[in-house]
Amino acid sequence: MANGPVRVRFCPSPTGNPHVGLVRTALFNWAFARHHGGTMVFRIEDTDAARDSEESYNQLLDSMRWLGLDWDEGPEIGGPHPPYRQSQRMDIYRDVAEKLLAGGYAYHCYCTALELEARRDAARAAGKPSGYDGKCRDLTAEQKAAYEAEGRTSIVRFRMPDEPITFTDLVRGELTFTPDNVPDYGIVRANGAPLYTLVNPVDDALMEITHVLRGEDLLSSTPRQIALYKALIELGFAKEVPAFGHLPYVMGEGNKKLSKRDPQASLNLYRERGFLPEGLINYLSLLGWSFSADEDIFSVAELVEKFDIADVNANPARFDLKKAEAINADHIRRLDVKAFTEACGPWLRAPHANWAPEQFDQEAWEKIAPYAQTRVTVLSDITANVDFLFRDAPVEDEASWAKAMKEGSDALLRTAREKLESADWSSAESLKNAVLAAGEEHGLKLGKAQAPVRVAVTGRTVGLPLFESLEILGREKTLSRIDAALAKLAA
Repeated sequence: MANGPVRVRFCPSPTGNPHVGLVRTALFNWAFARHHGGTMVFRIEDTDAARDSEESYNQLLDSMRWLGLDWDEGPEIGGPHPPYRQSQRMDIYRDVAEKLLAGGYAYHCYCTALELEARRDAARAAGKPSGYDGKCRDLTAEQKAAYEAEGRTSIVRFRMPDEPITFTDLVRGELTFTPDNVPDYGIVRANGAPLYTLVNPVDDALMEITHVLRGEDLLSSTPRQIALYKALIELGFAKEVPAFGHLPYVMGEGNKKLSKRDPQASLNLYRERGFLPEGLINYLSLLGWSFSADEDIFSVAELVEKFDIADVNANPARFDLKKAEAINADHIRRLDVKAFTEACGPWLRAPHANWAPEQFDQEAWEKIAPYAQTRVTVLSDITANVDFLFRDAPVEDEASWAKAMKEGSDALLRTAREKLESADWSSAESLKNAVLAAGEEHGLKLGKAQAPVRVAVTGRTVGLPLFESLEILGREKTLSRIDAALAKLAA
């Protein structure tokens, strides 16, 4: 199985928004290919016209590019096995289906849906397997003609072998499926449209895929595909059966499989919140795999260097948003200040910014960026952290006001204003000493003394280092905001 250079594929359907489980599959395939110096094939499975959309197709490509998961063959690049969209490969599937029928590997099935359901019910009642019972397996020409004379249509079914199928899963070890658990299955609909059960293995065969790494939910289809592969080899369409590895489920809240409908499943959510691609890749790679026993933070290059499919755990992996955020925060700290300053750009402009474009001050932003970098978890946090610098007045937050402005806050603010007015505004330490001295006069430690000042100037009880913020905001704006707070307290 799977000799020669590594060739893997990522083959999503363009339906809805990309979700993190899908991205984890893409990531593991990509990391495996890059680790082995192999080829990553990106293929689009768009044969479901009712559900597929061009918008989703474009989102898939955009998401892969944003994450840096580049591909060697596929859309917009091409390659030796085009086209890379299934909707453009229908002639290929028809040809393969005809040859499977001619070679006796497949047959026409004329059973109606009602007949199939009745026989399944009877099998279940008798305690037997309820899969297809092979009724049309060996029809004579006369029987086929009779069915067709009745006006019946037929699907094409693949003829499964009558012996067990055993294979070694790269994640789960040796697995065996008995014939009664893997009955003959449909590969072409009555209208002639090929099914996933045909097109997926055919594409893998013709594109010479050596390793199929995919979700655990597809494990039950693997013995079917192995049997089909062997037929394709005999017909000259395939060279070998690929190695299969089935990745563990990604679980969400309540220990349920994370589905597209779960809010935290959407990749777009993390992109819009300002996760770094490196941070998200770091976290997603830990869903079923580990870098080392005592290290969770690593670069994409380190991931590629160490990734081995044999180290993937078969047990379900739980998606932990808090851990994802913590890992992303670590990657933000790893950026040099210039890269961080540039990465925050989208969140300092409309529609995120709550200040007018002309109020933005690039010099002030560059001065405060090093302090902000140590405080944000995701890049979108930056907007609320620095808006006090660019607005005429801080954001009004009544909860923060009520928390900070206790009895006596007006007297403290007047003292703080007086001492700040005469402080050295080129030194954050001088501003700190001014507020410290004001607090001492009122019997307060620095933490209590600075709270009313912070809310008066920034509008919030928590934020960036206060005295560095005051220094960057400047004397005039700081004193003006303290005056406005005093006026509010007096009212």
